[in-house]
Amino acid sequence: MKRIIVDYKKLTPEILSLLVEKYPDGYDDDHVISFKNAKNETVDAVEVRTEDTVYLVKVSTRLENTMANFDEEDYDDSEYNDPIVDIPEKEDEEEDGDK
Repeated sequence: MKRIIVDYKKLTPEILSLLVEKYPDGYDDDHVISFKNAKNETVDAVEVRTEDTVYLVKVSTRLENTMANFDEEDYDDSEYNDPIVDIPEKEDEEEDGDK
């Protein structure tokens, strides 16, 4: 089984969807795993699994906000494996009225 550490910048809609499914009300301290990385820095992460991979997603304020606002329908199938920071935000379609 592969183990992958994922930063917010590399988070894909697929992984984000798994996180939201596993932690629908957000994660708390009991879900956070702390470990030392190769640089001997302490890293806090939450775990999510697929059939062949364990993802450790680094905890951050941006992650919490993104999980809270995630909606699968905001992403096309072609974007599902791209990092979310590389996907341009879709603007709300508004009709311009006469002002």
